[in-house]
Amino acid sequence: MAKLAYYPGNVARAGASEVEDCIQPLCKILGIDLVELPKSSSDGGNIIRQTSQKLQDSLVARNLALAEEKGLDIITPCATSHAIMAETTMTFRNDPVYASTLNNLIARHSKIEYSGESKSWHLLHYLVEEVGLDKINDLVKNPIGMKVACYYGPNMQREGCCSGDDPFMPTYMEQLIEALGGTPIHYDSRCSSVGTPSLLSLEKSALRMTADVLSDAITNGADLLVTACTLSHQNLDSYQTKAGKVTGKNTAIPIVHLTEILAFAMGVFPDRFAQLRTRAKLIGS
Repeated sequence: MAKLAYYPGNVARAGASEVEDCIQPLCKILGIDLVELPKSSSDGGNIIRQTSQKLQDSLVARNLALAEEKGLDIITPCATSHAIMAETTMTFRNDPVYASTLNNLIARHSKIEYSGESKSWHLLHYLVEEVGLDKINDLVKNPIGMKVACYYGPNMQREGCCSGDDPFMPTYMEQLIEALGGTPIHYDSRCSSVGTPSLLSLEKSALRMTADVLSDAITNGADLLVTACTLSHQNLDSYQTKAGKVTGKNTAIPIVHLTEILAFAMGVFPDRFAQLRTRAKLIGS
């Protein structure tokens, strides 16, 4: 059984508890042992960096050091958290002077240092590259059977953050949806931002960006939209009605996180999957 340190991100155990509900049984089915990091902290969510880049990098390096103490890489279901960790790892490799400054800060407070050995995996990349699509296909009990818009978001679609996937024309999620028995649809906005960090300060702009992604997916025939990021997921799900009112666009489409659709396809929470199918049919009719 593969063993990985588990970092839920900033909202999986708060505003997006459905992600936490699904990832635990999902990983048991996949043979992945999730090891908790009880002393880990928030990674700053790219919000703290607006005031102090050093503070955010220190928080992230400390979390990576906690995993490194256990000899493990980190896995996360959040694209934003994964990108933040990947960027910090690259910073440690490329700027040893700055890395030393951060380690001095971490060591003073936590008595640990990050050497750069442990790295972050996004769940999507780990499944495609380490578990394999054939194994995933073999584990499917309830094929999706719907047209799916895959939403990557912008954060992990950068060099060094998207593993072996193409940063500009990603295909990993589409490949995974096909393995789960779904039909991925193409739409231009799958890597566009929905303005998550600016929702509280520039609400209308963020809602317009959210509406653009949702309406684009709907226009191209999607029955539902699957997200790879717990932060963006909240905009697309909780704020879609408000985004529709602000822009006048059709934004009504079921939103599920990647962990949910994987768990549903593998037989977890069949009642929730049935509800999702019903919602998709009612909204699309």
